[in-house]
Amino acid sequence: MLIDFGIKDLLDILLVAYLLYQLYKLMKESGSLNIFAGVLIFLTIWVLVSQVLEMRLLGSIFDILQNVGVIALIVLFQDEIRRFLLSLGTRHRGRRWLKFFTSNKKEGREQTDTLPIAMACLSMSKQKVGALIVIEKQLPLNEIIRTGEPIDANINQRLIENIFFKNSPLHDGAMIISKNRIKAAGCILPVSHDLNIPKHLGLRHRAALGISQESDALVIVVSEETGAISMAQNGKIRLRLSAEELERTLTTEQSNP
Repeated sequence: MLIDFGIKDLLDILLVAYLLYQLYKLMKESGSLNIFAGVLIFLTIWVLVSQVLEMRLLGSIFDILQNVGVIALIVLFQDEIRRFLLSLGTRHRGRRWLKFFTSNKKEGREQTDTLPIAMACLSMSKQKVGALIVIEKQLPLNEIIRTGEPIDANINQRLIENIFFKNSPLHDGAMIISKNRIKAAGCILPVSHDLNIPKHLGLRHRAALGISQESDALVIVVSEETGAISMAQNGKIRLRLSAEELERTLTTEQSNP
């Protein structure tokens, strides 16, 4: 007996393979590959018992476990699911739709003055002063802002340098810049647990990656040990930026919000 296999079946297999690959990437980034392997083993056994061997009693038990397991996985991996949905929404096409639906709200929105930010980062880089600056874009960072000390001041090079001065009580946290204002300093950011992060990168870089994975913000890091400037966005980090690269990137991001 010939198996009826058409284009729709091929498309079905390719879609399932793509979803499994995306799930594998999420688990790898969060360091949960063992759980991913366990889920695959459970699904394989469930299909064999229920569909192939047709064991009714054992199959019914696995059906109950599967229904409960879906809820458990949603609760357990809520951060990863949120990150996956966020990555879909922050693609270029998704941003165009977001701008279309929110065009009236975005009209008249003041652009961020990036020159004082760049100058402050270059100055702190020369003096090897550690800094962590988050520039809000489309997605609001109100929850992160609440974790720090409110400032609500104009963007100023000297103010940025004074906040991250080594003896300042706010130098260890992150500065949040939103709507051309320094909203808060000393803010706490989520730390990325990606196992692929180079070992020599410290907590500031991991925090920069963490917030870039959960939002579309642009994050600038100045290393306290080397003075090197790095930039994180969309879950990726660029290390050791030159002055020209920093200014060019900030200008480009500003012209394409």
